[in-house]
Amino acid sequence: MAKNKPVQKPIPQAKQPQPAVKSVTSANKSKSGGWLKIPKSQNEVLLFDKVNYIIMSIGVLLIILGFILMSGGNTDPKVFNEAEIYSFRRITLAPIVVILGFIVIIVAILKKPASVKEG
Repeated sequence: MAKNKPVQKPIPQAKQPQPAVKSVTSANKSKSGGWLKIPKSQNEVLLFDKVNYIIMSIGVLLIILGFILMSGGNTDPKVFNEAEIYSFRRITLAPIVVILGFIVIIVAILKKPASVKEG
């Protein structure tokens, strides 16, 4: 009395995904022969335009100016000078300048470069 056994079909193997970054071959190795191999970027277009970098540097300068405005004075550290510590320059003006610097940097990042071709 033979029992009917189900026939097992071979399971097809899934294809291995291709790596997103191409491996460095011996033809692409640097002449220095270093152990660190950096693949060449395939992107030929810069992310930002010259105007974006200029606006970003203005924002960084505003942030630096704000922190300079917040800095301390030339008074004796043992003497508490309430008028100097709680002055308009340190409490109001300096934080506003720093926040404006961050806003300018955000605008520089979000501004669309003029060199981008739509197509």
